[in-house]
Amino acid sequence: MTFRTASPEETAEAGAWLAQQVGPGDVVLLDGELGAGKTTLVRGLLHSLGHEGAVRSPTFNLVQTFGTQPPVMHADLYRVPSFEGIGLEDYLDTHVCLIEWPDRALGLVDPERCWRVQIAFEGEGRRIEAVPPAVID
Repeated sequence: MTFRTASPEETAEAGAWLAQQVGPGDVVLLDGELGAGKTTLVRGLLHSLGHEGAVRSPTFNLVQTFGTQPPVMHADLYRVPSFEGIGLEDYLDTHVCLIEWPDRALGLVDPERCWRVQIAFEGEGRRIEAVPPAVID
């Protein structure tokens, strides 16, 4: 699925769409430059699942969990060289796992079993490519 968004609100709407596609045990690899809108997309996903509080990128604490239905784990690996030692594997079976900077999660999961979301700048807006897992158990 491809979205072209012209505002943060439209990027959040793409996240709301994604929320309807995923469930516990799904991993979403979020890729894009700094400021592309990864956390904005996550915010839309979480708000569509009923989360009412603020949603910030977990850049410094690395992982945030949300008690939505289904539960969500959001990781931002920008400041670390690898996922190792963070405990992400503890959430893989029970949460929707949203992972920013997936190049630092190599070896955690098979990318072919993950949703892959690429957010790119396109003119004044964004182009969002959401690709479902190629392999489904």
